Amino acid sequence: MHATEVFGQYARAFHHTTLPDPVIHHAKRAVIDWHASLFPGLATAPLAQLEQVLADDLDRGPARLGNGRAATARAAALYNGAAAHAAEVDDSFREAMYHPGAATIAAALAAGQQAGASGLAFLRALVLGYEVSTRIGVVMGRPHYRFWHNTGTVGAFGAAAAAGGVLQLDAAPFAHALATAATFAAGLQQAFRMDSMSKPLHAGRAAEAGLLAAQLAGQGVTGSLDVLDGEAGLGRAMSDGPDWSHAGDTLGRDFHITRLTFKNHIGCGHTFAAIDGALALRAARGLQPGDIRHVQVATYGPALDIACYENPQTENEARFSLRFVVATALVHGSVRLAAYTPERLADPALRAMVGRIGAVVDPEIDAAFPGRRSARVDIETHDGRRLAWLQPDRKGDPELPLSDEELEGKFLELAAPVVGAERARRLLGNLWALDRATDLHGLAA
Repeated sequence: MHATEVFGQYARAFHHTTLPDPVIHHAKRAVIDWHASLFPGLATAPLAQLEQVLADDLDRGPARLGNGRAATARAAALYNGAAAHAAEVDDSFREAMYHPGAATIAAALAAGQQAGASGLAFLRALVLGYEVSTRIGVVMGRPHYRFWHNTGTVGAFGAAAAAGGVLQLDAAPFAHALATAATFAAGLQQAFRMDSMSKPLHAGRAAEAGLLAAQLAGQGVTGSLDVLDGEAGLGRAMSDGPDWSHAGDTLGRDFHITRLTFKNHIGCGHTFAAIDGALALRAARGLQPGDIRHVQVATYGPALDIACYENPQTENEARFSLRFVVATALVHGSVRLAAYTPERLADPALRAMVGRIGAVVDPEIDAAFPGRRSARVDIETHDGRRLAWLQPDRKGDPELPLSDEELEGKFLELAAPVVGAERARRLLGNLWALDRATDLHGLAA
């Protein structure tokens, strides 16, 4: 069988299996984290512009935008997928180099609202989307990630599989949904190597593309089933011709959704090990900004390729500046939404610290990527001390997970300023009870 057919056979069996309770619990955690990412994203460019462009598809239809406005399912998937990625707070699955939640959950929610799905059906569908898409991302590997933004490319498969789960597509149409999604997959890393609003649109378009692919497959539209593993398929065109023969080996046994990374800082996740290391040294040694003469960060190659801005001038550039976020951690003790205000960008003390930070690739740390996201932070003080900290994993990684209480804290911190504390707490309660909900109305903030 082709890889699309392997995933189709799994989907057929998946529709008739009972998921273990821990898997459902992790699915609810993913939905809570998705909402925590969604709300701050609503006020981030280009969401206002996108809402204007989508006007013909708004104020009608069965789905809802994150701001509560009625929409067609495809418009909601596009908008909510973009919003959930825009603030750079969304989940990731390391081995796939991919933020699965933004597109996968946006598509599952839009499809579920259109179909009148129960909360449990919605959760099951997004699990299916996570399990299929992360495996595609793992197979595509680091060669794909060199040029392509996996959240846009692999995200289309997460969205298609999740929407296919809601629609209960049988093996053949499910495989065809993935095949059609493959031809929609897009998103270049170069799109955010300059100050740009394009990056969140990758996730939005992936959500819309996957939903459309599943809807078309449900109506009998077919795709090339060898589109992943064929001679001119995705694997050869967008990677190095990887081996697809074991892509489905652990499906149903190893649930990737139980090993997500939830962000504990705000910004590019490639910088988080360095932030954690800087914060650890700051706390352990009682460092003040004036004590620090020089900071050297050693990490893996993509962290420097993507978080590349040495002297960021805008909010977007600052989110993708390893030097800026490490400086923020050392000066202010955290990297949250306040890190990217105009006042912080212009802060002389922060700018001075940015100028004291250097960054290099460490071959050993780089060799462990993507399975480990590590950094070493070396600080030289004005009084001659040399301090070092190796941060093997990031807070929020499976090795150092956010507890349910910490995840709730993240949600309330990011949702309450947008919808109010009372509504945020009510929504949080509804999200924890999703598996018992008869419909998805309780997801409206």
